This record gives sequence, C-alpha cells and structure tokens, in this order.
Amino acid sequence: MDDHSHSHAIDASDPERYAASRRVTWVSVFTNLVLTVVQFVIGVLGNSQALVADSIHTLSDLISDFMVLFALFHSKKAADAEHPYGHERIETVTTLLLGIMLFAVGVGIIVRAGLRVLDPETLPVPDLITLWAALFTLVAKEALFRYLMHTANRFDSNMLRANAWHSRSDAVSSLVVVAGIGGSLIGFAYLDAVAAVVVAIMISKVAFDLGWPAIGELVDTGLDKKQLQHIRRVILDVDGVRELHLLRTRRTGGRALVDVHIIVDEDISVSEGHYISETVRARLVSEIGVVMDALVHIDPEDDTQAVIPVYDLPSRATVLAQLKTCFKDIDAATHIEQVTLHYFGGRLRVEVLLPLTVLSAPADGADLATRFRRAATACNPLIDALDLRFH
Repeated sequence: MDDHSHSHAIDASDPERYAASRRVTWVSVFTNLVLTVVQFVIGVLGNSQALVADSIHTLSDLISDFMVLFALFHSKKAADAEHPYGHERIETVTTLLLGIMLFAVGVGIIVRAGLRVLDPETLPVPDLITLWAALFTLVAKEALFRYLMHTANRFDSNMLRANAWHSRSDAVSSLVVVAGIGGSLIGFAYLDAVAAVVVAIMISKVAFDLGWPAIGELVDTGLDKKQLQHIRRVILDVDGVRELHLLRTRRTGGRALVDVHIIVDEDISVSEGHYISETVRARLVSEIGVVMDALVHIDPEDDTQAVIPVYDLPSRATVLAQLKTCFKDIDAATHIEQVTLHYFGGRLRVEVLLPLTVLSAPADGADLATRFRRAATACNPLIDALDLRFH
C-alpha cells in the first residue's frame, strides 16, 4: 500500500487506461449484482442471517462500483472554465469515500461480532446449502479482487485499488460467513465472532491506508523529499538555469502540479527566458511521470533574499520620460534606437543603443558615455549604471 503516492489520474489523455478501468468496473458490477441476489435468496431460504448480512455487504460493493463509474466519467473530462486544473480530484474524492465505506464496514463487523459473542445463541443454525453459497461467494470475490488489483497496478490507479480492496473486504467477510456457518453446523458459533474481529481490524487498516493519502491530497500535501530532489535535478540540468527556489508541489488526482522560480542570467532576452522556462516545464512533464504540469517563473536573481523590491522601482514609461528630460542637452540622444532596462538587486541598469554615425571619431565614445551616465544618474539616483552600445 505504500506506492499509492505514485498513482495517476484516469483521464482522456490515456484512452487505454480509461477503457480498461471501465471494463473491469462493469465486470465488478455484474459479479456483485449476481452475488447479491444469490446470497440474499439462499440466505433467506437457508435460514442464514450471516449470509443475508453478507448480501448487504456485497450490495455496498455494487454501490461503490457505480461510484467508480461516476468518477471515471467525470475525471476523464478535460479542463474547462469552472475546473481550470481538470477533474482529476473527483477520483481523489471517490477514493476517500470508498475508504470511509471500508472503515464503516470494519466497524459494522466488529459490532456484529461483539453481539454474537455476547449472545451466540441468537445465531440460527443454517442449512448446508448456505455454506456452499458462502464458499462460492468467497471464491468469486477473491477472483474479482485479483482481477481489479491487476488492472489497478497496471495503470497505477488509487481509485481502482480502493475498489479492489473493497472487493477483498467482501471476500474476507465471506470467509467470516463460512467460518460462522461452519462453526454453527458443528456447534462452535463463537469462531465466527473471533474471525470477524480479526477481519474487521484488517479492513480498518486498509481503509486508513486508502483514505489518509486522499485527505492529504485534498489539503494540497506536496510530494515527498525524494521526488522533490528528482525535480530539482531535472530543473538544474536545463541549460541556462543557474539556480532555483520557491519550489512547491501539490497533488491532484494522484498526479502533481509544480510551481517553481528559476534564476537565469540577467542579460538574456525575454524570448530566451521563455525558451528556458518552457524547456524546464517540458522536461518535468516528460521525465517525471507524476508531474502533470508545471508553472515556471523566471527570476534574474534570488528574490527571496533581503533586497530592495524591484516593484518599488519606476516603470519603463516613467524611466523613458525621465531620460528624455535628462538627455535633452545631448545631441546624440535624438539618435537613440533602443533602451534596455535591467531591474536587479533593487537597482536599475540602463543600456542605450546608438548608431556609430553619432561619433566623429572612435575616441569620442568614452566621452559620450560619460555624459550620458552623469545625466542619467543625476536624473534618477536609482539608476545604478548606464551602458552605451554602438552598432
């Protein structure tokens, strides 16, 4: 049960998985429907209250099958305006509900067993045919469990695991019925109660193992330390990524969404930064199976450090208006072709692109650069540096 954290949601992007999940669930529906009718009819005719009670348990399996079909139908839907992150958590909620049902079944068995221990005479002596019916049910439910679990493991689905274990709980419940009927036939009715308590404890443990991870997912529990380390390695292996911080994950339908800030060189273009971020996202999705999608934020520096916030600096429109005023006495400023701003460390660095035609001689470049820098820093003291480039 410790591999539940690595399951994947059943969605339309994996039609084989979805079709297989529907197929095994319909097999479970048919099996549980037949067993419910057989157990109830033979239980009533054969004077076995235990077999009748077990038919009610099988009916709960039938209800859980329809819950799974409902979740399969909805969880395969693509994201929409109301559910921008998709419908995968429908599977999570269904898994939790099935876990709760399992726990309720375990408690019910304990209560029933306790009543039998207190008054074993209340258990009527059944007919022999009820023993055969219970044995048939036991074999059928165990076979159904193995069939469902095989598909659940093949496609790594928590929801199908939950339904499989519900079938197993009914199988062990049928084992209790076999023991109870057999014990009644030979005069040892208390054996049914003892077996029931053991089975109920096992069922309750399974319910906890299924329900607790689902609760963790619903409250946005992140991936474990090993998976986070894997994510870090994949991100840092991408060319252009210097470091990363603010890595966050959350589960949805057994898969995970990733949010991360990556640090890139401050001098790269916007398009290169976008290219690097898209490369990070694509590699996370392709190389780490549990990751469904990733949101990658580009930083030129570690903005978690104690620096002056960049949002306190003036915007581009404000800076350009200031520079236009500052450079009004510099004739070459009328030939500026491009201004690039770098917001870094709570300061502002400016790059100005000019044509070579503004220079009478190559040596004039240094003097012109000095004039531009003095004018810029006098106009805005937050401008840390100004670089002149010619082409």
